[in-house]
Amino acid sequence: MPDTPIWQTKVAARLHDPAEKALVLLRDPAGHENGTSLALSRLLYSSPLPQDAIPPDSASSLAFACFRSGIPASIYRHIRRADHWAAAADRPQWPVQKITIEKEGKQKEILAHPLEAQVEWTKSPVLIHPLSGQQIDLTFLGETGVEAIKNRSFDHFVSLLEKLGAGRQQELDWRKIALALWRFGPEILEPKDSSVLGELWKILPADTRVPDHSIWDHLDLVSAFAGAFAADPHHQAALLAVSIGPVQDFIAAARKTEDLWAGSHLLSRLAWETMRPLCEELGPDAILFPRLRGIPQVDVWLLEQMQLPREWFESQPWRNERPDANPLFSAALPNRFVAVVPASRAEELAQKCRDHVRQWLLDLGKRTVRRLLETAGIPNPDDTSIPAYQQVEQQLRGFPEVHWAITPFSLAVPRDTEKDRDLDVDPLRRAMAPFFGVSPDKDSGFLASSAWKVLQQHIEWPDRLAFFDPNPGVLYPAFYELNERLLASAKSVREFPQQDEQGWRCTLTGETEWLTHDREHLMIARGHRQDTLWTRIAEKRPSWARNGEHLGALPAIKRLWPTLFAEEVAGYTNKVTDRFVVSTHAMALAHQLRQWLGNGAPLTPEQQKKVNDVQSRVALPAQLAARTEYKSRIDAAARIPAILEEAREQSEKAESGEDSEALARARKLVRQILCGEGEDAPQLENYYALILMDGDHMGAILSGDESAGTSIPFEQSFHPSVRRLFQNAPGLIRQYAAQRRPVSPNRHLAISGALNDFSQIVVKHVLEHEFAGRVIYSGGDDVLAMLPVADALAAIARLRQAYSGEGNDELPSPRPQNTLFLSKGFAYLNGRLMRMMGPNATASCGLVVAHHQTPLSLVLRELRSAEREAKNFRRTVNGKSIDRNAWHVRILKRSGGRIGLSGEWGAPLDLLIRARDFLASPEVSRRAVYNSLLWLHDLPQTGGRPDPDQLKSLLAYQLERQTDRPKKAEARQLAQELAQEALRHGEKPLERLESFLTVAEFLAREQRATKPAPQEVRA
Repeated sequence: MPDTPIWQTKVAARLHDPAEKALVLLRDPAGHENGTSLALSRLLYSSPLPQDAIPPDSASSLAFACFRSGIPASIYRHIRRADHWAAAADRPQWPVQKITIEKEGKQKEILAHPLEAQVEWTKSPVLIHPLSGQQIDLTFLGETGVEAIKNRSFDHFVSLLEKLGAGRQQELDWRKIALALWRFGPEILEPKDSSVLGELWKILPADTRVPDHSIWDHLDLVSAFAGAFAADPHHQAALLAVSIGPVQDFIAAARKTEDLWAGSHLLSRLAWETMRPLCEELGPDAILFPRLRGIPQVDVWLLEQMQLPREWFESQPWRNERPDANPLFSAALPNRFVAVVPASRAEELAQKCRDHVRQWLLDLGKRTVRRLLETAGIPNPDDTSIPAYQQVEQQLRGFPEVHWAITPFSLAVPRDTEKDRDLDVDPLRRAMAPFFGVSPDKDSGFLASSAWKVLQQHIEWPDRLAFFDPNPGVLYPAFYELNERLLASAKSVREFPQQDEQGWRCTLTGETEWLTHDREHLMIARGHRQDTLWTRIAEKRPSWARNGEHLGALPAIKRLWPTLFAEEVAGYTNKVTDRFVVSTHAMALAHQLRQWLGNGAPLTPEQQKKVNDVQSRVALPAQLAARTEYKSRIDAAARIPAILEEAREQSEKAESGEDSEALARARKLVRQILCGEGEDAPQLENYYALILMDGDHMGAILSGDESAGTSIPFEQSFHPSVRRLFQNAPGLIRQYAAQRRPVSPNRHLAISGALNDFSQIVVKHVLEHEFAGRVIYSGGDDVLAMLPVADALAAIARLRQAYSGEGNDELPSPRPQNTLFLSKGFAYLNGRLMRMMGPNATASCGLVVAHHQTPLSLVLRELRSAEREAKNFRRTVNGKSIDRNAWHVRILKRSGGRIGLSGEWGAPLDLLIRARDFLASPEVSRRAVYNSLLWLHDLPQTGGRPDPDQLKSLLAYQLERQTDRPKKAEARQLAQELAQEALRHGEKPLERLESFLTVAEFLAREQRATKPAPQEVRA
């Protein structure tokens, strides 16, 4: 069993405040500390008092009532200290009043909060967004009585604890209890006829006066600090940041869409395997960023390795969903994390993380070699003397790169060690100086901020007001920024170990030898390889290697990962699949498949037989796979794109090119199924869309830089009823309230929680349920996804709104299922209110539309270039030049041409969507754009700009000529807006107008593909 005191300390830390604190504060005569926390601690600590336990009649004002039941004093001291640090780090300081009391015949001065600073939250249930200061009122959720709340809370936790042996005469597994409270404490089960407690439970604030972070954030942080104190012989904590890489090169080495998914998914898995040793020793709550609660891969670890009860996970989507919709198949984790660890063990833990992830990848590489040898029919595939095993060890040596930085909190030394306050920051000042380019005796970073100048020293405030002396938790911003600069410095030092590669190189990367069972084969030039390991694989498993491909270790692992991971998932879910296939054919056809299913999925007996003969199936968009009305036909729908996949593989195998007879027959069959018979039937859609969205200024947001626009004044963090304390306060207090609030653990937990909810819940809902997309990677603020062309523009607009939680939706009552509401920086979906990044956080997006046979490496290069174009899109707003917060659409034509268009979110994107829909209408001639562009080139200009009135009137005239009467008014209005948009941007308005029209016209073709061809309008 792991070190019990560490886990026992973490359990006690999780019980020091009741989860329902916000709902019973000032309402429960017993006080919040004498509620469920006391009852639960008695359940766990029911044995006789240890020798050093806090006695039940302790008169210490510092002793929490919930611990007067047998917790050892050493554990209690860790929790008290951790709670003080967490409160100081999490919450803005506010002034308290000096009050003189008489005790035992002597006068004593104490600090007390004014009554005005107390908030009965149930009467004014307000949440505040920590990145914008916006308020959301939760009165629509209703109210629950105090006793009912306490009973429900107690029953919820007791059901968890009793399942793990609490209350029985047996030795407790404290690690299991700590993990259970961390994972399932926030998930209270709500009876079908119950009120709204389940919806409130996950978002209840830790402090009703500062309702910008939840009680779960606070308990996580207290548990993290307490666990670090308990695990360190000197009871010291440190901040540890770890990063793995390389990222872009690893993902970009892709020839098939499966490679792209596999690279993203495998990188996410490597991130988890890096975190795993730390989670096993200190718990997942030790990791502040990213937040791991609810991540499917972490749930699997809790179930399979930590052996939490299986029935607790039965309702989780990953247990029962088919691969098309299973969240386990979505990449979820970023390539870096920040954790609170015991200071003396920080480097040891970092090395364990590095060694574990490298060993895990090496083991995966050896499994890959074994499967390749087995499939190829090589004798004795377990024989490690076969060269492929040595090649894997050599090529994976030192991969992934793992960098870390450690900053001990002991750099701020308390002068009052008994109370852990009154800090000496000289060591921290000296440590920060080189990274900020100042002398060791000069303040820098947070230490030079106005906030620290207020908090660091005793100030004679008027009206007997005072601030508490700071403890090291207040200095979290300084520790974080120092750690970030240390990590950046560590990443700048890279090792380049020399490798001896003698034979022909991998056909995908060109960097390492391709794997072989016979080293003599490595000397055979391309075109002469007849019986290699890879020619056999191409013959027997063409999905693992195309004809002519010979892969090195990493590309081979990525190519087999869809199969290996699908087999792994089958071991702990109720769904089995041969492999997880992401198909560009399927995505290009998604819109037509959706219409086919909506029309009843008709198949003739002959077509049904041919579909049934297909050996494989592809991963359909979840919008189709999850619809119950499509259930009876969904298997057939998944096999239809596979007809084209199998035909293409046969074509490549025969080296007969894409126009082979087998591929032509397959396309004809699929067209007949989806579009109907006859020459007038629409053509199959050949284009699909890839999107790459990235949050802007994320580093500045995490560091609290004012340039990001997400750093709010202290005053905005307070509940509205508390703010009046500052409105009439003396000047110094008002000055403090107006200062920008520095970063804090709760800010990072809030950002991490927002990004988790966005990437794991909201992104999938938007792209895979509101639209027919497929998420390839969604971790934090990064999203990589495929979409049918018909959905792409509307999808990125909706995704951008969801990222910030921007919308004018009224949170409804009753609240419908499977409907996303966005309001004031929050998202509401299926009974869950989630914080998004807020309106001041922005994102940029690149969108590429490409033919499904365009080389994926080219599409990815263009996609990254499109994202850069969006980031660099400059325009003038209120006289100021700005960039980012924009989109860029790039179309790669099959003929080799490309067209692109950039714009900001909002009206320009809406205009592009309207222009596309207008041009797709049967009442509009297909020559509308062509004729308009011919005229446009001859328009007279003065100084490079046309006359605005002439441009608007003549464009309206051209569009009206090509439009039937019902659409002529729309044509005039659209022409006015297009001309205005072109004139509003840049020095070359006619070029922008041409791009707008050309992009809209190309995108309209996909819309037309499933509609009758419009009649031409004569000039």
